[in-house]
Amino acid sequence: MGLKHDLVVYTRLECESCEEMAASMHKAKEEGADLVELCIDDFTFSHISQLELLLKQRSLPSIVSFRPKSAINSDWKKTCIQVLKLAVELDVEFIEVDTEVVCHQVVAELMNSRSNSKIIASTYVINAGNPPTKDTLCNSIINLQSTGADIIKLVIDVAYITDVAPVFHMLTHSQVPLIARAEGDRGLISQLLGPKYGAFFVCGSLGGKSTPGLPPLTSIKQVYKLEYVNPDTRVFGVISNPVGHSKGPLLHNPAFRHTGYNGIYVPLLVDNVKEFFRVFSCNDYAGFSVGIPHKEAAVRCCDEVDPLAKSIGAVNTIIRRPSDGKLIGYNTDCEACVTAIEDALRERQKTNGRASNVSPIAGKLFVLVGAGGAGRAIAFGAKSRGARVVIFNRKYERAKALAAAVTCEALPYEHLNDFCPEKGMILANASAVGMQPKSDQTPITKEALRSYELVFDAVYTPRNTRLLQEATEVGATVVSGVEMFVRQALGQFKLFTNGLAPVDFMRRIVYEQF
Repeated sequence: MGLKHDLVVYTRLECESCEEMAASMHKAKEEGADLVELCIDDFTFSHISQLELLLKQRSLPSIVSFRPKSAINSDWKKTCIQVLKLAVELDVEFIEVDTEVVCHQVVAELMNSRSNSKIIASTYVINAGNPPTKDTLCNSIINLQSTGADIIKLVIDVAYITDVAPVFHMLTHSQVPLIARAEGDRGLISQLLGPKYGAFFVCGSLGGKSTPGLPPLTSIKQVYKLEYVNPDTRVFGVISNPVGHSKGPLLHNPAFRHTGYNGIYVPLLVDNVKEFFRVFSCNDYAGFSVGIPHKEAAVRCCDEVDPLAKSIGAVNTIIRRPSDGKLIGYNTDCEACVTAIEDALRERQKTNGRASNVSPIAGKLFVLVGAGGAGRAIAFGAKSRGARVVIFNRKYERAKALAAAVTCEALPYEHLNDFCPEKGMILANASAVGMQPKSDQTPITKEALRSYELVFDAVYTPRNTRLLQEATEVGATVVSGVEMFVRQALGQFKLFTNGLAPVDFMRRIVYEQF
């Protein structure tokens, strides 16, 4: 049973029965896996013949692995060796040997007795408070190479996304075939960017499940299309914490392919944005979207900041200038939000027989909830159009600081529901209230929404938030965060590629998939 591609996409199957393993293997095949890892340590069998039947009936090329889940004893070792030898006898494509459990002598025996199987020697590198370095990984590789195995494999425990950088170095410089996987949400890029550094095995999760550190098989095949990633691919991504909610990869990756641009856009779970830019400093890391909570801190990481972004005090886009590697900060949130609100109000005015070239925000009382990066962009944008801005934020001091910067008013958050100096106001939610997984929340009561002509929500996961649902019910015009998202993304794409964004194509993706 051969493998057809230079890049092999596989998934791990942790099943307890033959029936479950067979069904999972079929599902993996449907989702595009080239290979499955059969984790026999989870497999329950009373006699070795049950395992033999499973291996003979496998529907995909396989790796057989057997790892300890608890203390190792002589019986466990005996079973482990029995399983590995059976896999060799049955010509299973790959047999993985954990070198911390099985001695080099057993590896040599498997190598000598196999006919077509490839032997993988693996080890788990534990963090234990010390991030993996090039030296520690190099020593692990040397130890694995000494077994004489065909392929070596490292599974690395990482605490921060910056811990993945040495993994990429090892992939680039390894003299033998190397499989490398960094575990946890911060290790996700080890799989998504691995092919850029020469990785030939990429692991994904089955059934669209969000397994820490593993992209779903379907996204590897349909969103990222990792088979096209090569050493010249330029890296873009969204720097955020949390980052799992971001829809950026669903939009930018198809847009890159549509325009023929050799780029990949990945989620980057970043704790310390300054440290991230220090570690991932080469020109290949060409551009970034910046999300919660880094939009303000990212300004201090930039070598230059666009005047609008500087006045706002927040960036949502950073480009690495190819000529000198300097980081240039921009803000595409501001225009994206304000124009989305303006267009919705103009459409309402048209319906009511009133149209004007003046901004429909001018003179309006504009109530803003949230004083973070997105809030700052919206506040400056609304003020620039002549709106009378009032800012509410859970931390009142932040609201007051932003109000002083914009020259407007700030009020305590607990007064939001009672604030009603006039009818026909505009409400913009720039906080994370209502974002998945807490989509049952809303920043303001339904009754209070009756005072607003238009309600905008920067949250776009879910697309129709509770805030927007209740605003619709009381008769307000609503603007989804999806509209702001697509507009700011169009601006980002132009900056990323130094060209024109495929507007119709990107809009279609957003409204079909989001």
